[in-house]
Amino acid sequence: MALTDKELKEIAYLARINVNQNIFPSLKKELQDILALFDELNNADTSDIEAMSHPLDLSQPTREDQVTEVNEREKLQKNAPLVKSGLFLVPKVIDGED
Repeated sequence: MALTDKELKEIAYLARINVNQNIFPSLKKELQDILALFDELNNADTSDIEAMSHPLDLSQPTREDQVTEVNEREKLQKNAPLVKSGLFLVPKVIDGED
């Protein structure tokens, strides 16, 4: 896939990077090589390959959930300046459109 200078400038703009026009030829060559690799990957026959969630055949051991902390909500909320329905009330810090 051939890239034009205009496309390269647009890619640089979207990536928010400044590219010196003197290195456009070498940069274009590198990007074209990368795109060629993606074309090669897209053309690979994967019809006999089963989808995997992980490249290694691993399983994550599970454990039973157990409560390890004591519920001290009421004790901790006694120090809070504002509490409502068991929740801490805090001042609004981000203004947004309502």
